[in-house]
Amino acid sequence: MSSIVVRGLEESVKKQLAVQAKEHGRSMEAEVRDILTKAARRPHIGLALMRAAQEAGGIDDLVIPERSDVARVVDLE
Repeated sequence: MSSIVVRGLEESVKKQLAVQAKEHGRSMEAEVRDILTKAARRPHIGLALMRAAQEAGGIDDLVIPERSDVARVVDLE
């Protein structure tokens, strides 16, 4: 198994990792390992969309309509 060293990690991130590790009942190292493993195995949405477009014949003939709507102001009160 390989090892890596992460330098320059903000103290707040380290503290949050420690909290998460405690919540999950494992060491901080195990918590980080789990996070990295899940992130590396998660499908990349951009690549998935590109592959889907290629399988569908590409996007060269895709018609993209010109927008004619006007942005509206949202009242947040």
